[in-house]
Amino acid sequence: MFNLTQGYINGEWRDSISGDTFEVRNPFNDELIETIADCGIEDAELAIDEASKAFKVWRKTTPKVRSGYLRKIGDLLLEHKDALAALMTKEQGKPLQEAAGEVAFSAGFFHFFSEECKRPDGEMIPAAAAGKQFMTLREPLGVAAMVLPWNFPIGMPARKVAAALAAGCTCVVKPAEDTPLISLAFAKIIEMAEVPSGVVNVLPCSRNKVQQVGTLFCESPKVAVVSFTGSTEVGKHLYSLCGKSVKRVALELGGNAPFIVFKSADVDLAVQGLMAAKYRNSGQTCVTANRIMVHKDIYEEFLEKFKASTSTLKIGNGAESGTTQGPIINEKQLNRVVRIVAESLEQGAKLEMGGKTEGCCYLPTILTKVTPDMACWKEEIFGPVAAIGSFDSEEEAVEEANNSDRGLAGYFFSRDYSQIWRVAKALEMGMVGVNDTGISNPDTPF
Repeated sequence: MFNLTQGYINGEWRDSISGDTFEVRNPFNDELIETIADCGIEDAELAIDEASKAFKVWRKTTPKVRSGYLRKIGDLLLEHKDALAALMTKEQGKPLQEAAGEVAFSAGFFHFFSEECKRPDGEMIPAAAAGKQFMTLREPLGVAAMVLPWNFPIGMPARKVAAALAAGCTCVVKPAEDTPLISLAFAKIIEMAEVPSGVVNVLPCSRNKVQQVGTLFCESPKVAVVSFTGSTEVGKHLYSLCGKSVKRVALELGGNAPFIVFKSADVDLAVQGLMAAKYRNSGQTCVTANRIMVHKDIYEEFLEKFKASTSTLKIGNGAESGTTQGPIINEKQLNRVVRIVAESLEQGAKLEMGGKTEGCCYLPTILTKVTPDMACWKEEIFGPVAAIGSFDSEEEAVEEANNSDRGLAGYFFSRDYSQIWRVAKALEMGMVGVNDTGISNPDTPF
């Protein structure tokens, strides 16, 4: 059912107009999974045109009708959870249990927005002059072009597409080059839900064509909004391109999340939280804990317990039972993790455990004696490397946590209620987890 190799445009499965194809390989063993359509600028123009036409009809559908489609998509995702998870693990590498959880997470967005779309709140505003009343309404923008990351290859399209469809927008989706197959499977779910043709379009393309397709998204007058999840550098480039047409942009960019463990924290709970925040998806998440700071009075206790928990992790093929750490997505990213650790050790960091590759995997790694000038502290690692430092005071920890040009997420653990309120307000991040690292949820704005 999900062995798909073509793009999905206007309700039809199509080869690329050029006839070009590219290979998709398993990141664990480099085995060829599929050879699929390599869609370029001509395909993207066609998809945008069809989405623009479909928008004229879709925007007029009632919230009740849109709600029905969204509910059905969510139900179908759950119905086919096992097959989708198996495909995701084969293509992206994450353990099967994590992949199944991501599919369920994705369904949650469609179920949430199936209800939220019934409440497109406006506002009645009294006028200063007699006999007048002002009213505001929420209207769909138009075609939403979406550029996806590879680390959550069905979670991200679900989050973006569910909200867009609920609002009455139509979508053109470009999957990441490493993980297009699960996005095509997502398109199949859209088709199975009988969503009208042209409302959702999916364009797989190789690295050779991604720049021209992305540029078209930003410059096409028929695209109303561009949504991108990925690196800060690429996000800045897309932002600048969209500025030429004053296009709306929604960006979720790189993170360098602090993880603070205060003296009053429940150490066991903090270790449990860090295990999830650091090693989920082999550390390949934008909200992963990167700069770990532990109060000096509990530092040794925390470190020993974290090392013990880390030692229980099992790397390997995500499709095999018991695997908790899959491969790094590709050779370029693996080499980047290797470089960051090597540079940090040269700068004086201490290797507590790990620090080696095993095939395409990187062993769960703990670095201590880290300082703010080290690569493992300044850069977004995007791998299973925990860089741990200590601090003396709350002020010191907060100042260092905010000492970054990236503010996607942050975490801290404390049982001091006054401190919880102070620090939660003081951290300059978009998302802050307090005694919890499960901060991404369909019910919240992002």
